[in-house]
Amino acid sequence: MQRFFAEPQNIDEVTHRIVITGEDVNHIRNVLRMKPGDELWVSDGQKYEYHCTISGIQPEKVELKILYRQEPDYELPSKIWLFQGLAKGEKMDLIIQKAVELGAYAVVPVSMKRCVMKLEKSRVLKKTERWQQIAEGAAKQSRRMLVPKVYPAVSFQEAVKMGQELDIMLAPYELARGMEETRKIIEEIRPGQSVGIYIGPEGGFDESEIDMLLSEGARAVTLGHRILRTETAGMTVLSVLMFYLEGR
Repeated sequence: MQRFFAEPQNIDEVTHRIVITGEDVNHIRNVLRMKPGDELWVSDGQKYEYHCTISGIQPEKVELKILYRQEPDYELPSKIWLFQGLAKGEKMDLIIQKAVELGAYAVVPVSMKRCVMKLEKSRVLKKTERWQQIAEGAAKQSRRMLVPKVYPAVSFQEAVKMGQELDIMLAPYELARGMEETRKIIEEIRPGQSVGIYIGPEGGFDESEIDMLLSEGARAVTLGHRILRTETAGMTVLSVLMFYLEGR
């Protein structure tokens, strides 16, 4: 069943009515060709989702009738921030899509010393808009209750400063200690804590960047004996955290 998001002010539980506006109107009308009577799900972007039927379709809005409301448990018990070194080509698209599917709360593209991709200031807004659209599509597909925010690309120093506002900072690094140490670090994470994951670009972290992260309290972790690509590393950490946090 199709899934959409609606602004809280467009949800009226007294009259059992929801109004969808914006780009989703065109998607419902002209792409999916849905009609009055068709059923769909709507999330308020916070904690409730609504099973609805379409009661009316107009050029600028779609009106829905609420059948029932529920409070599902789709989100991870911790807010996980992915600080991703800028990757070239379509890799960033893939990384953002899969990060959202795996439960990331936010994605922050980061310009690092060894980044192959150099994002010009004139392209930041356009790229960010595209990545946010990818995040929204992935959120709908994976039944997320919210659309994770994709931030405009920041410098490495800015990314570290953002991470200092979180409870835990993790830095997967090929020179980190063995799996036993990493297991202990993961097991220290408690539901409700916020976690920042720092992933290097194609060229990996510069040594000065790792030194900065560790000096600011980040914990270096290993992902095994193999060297993972940048588009694989973040997904691996997210998968481990998802399994661990949801299994507690």
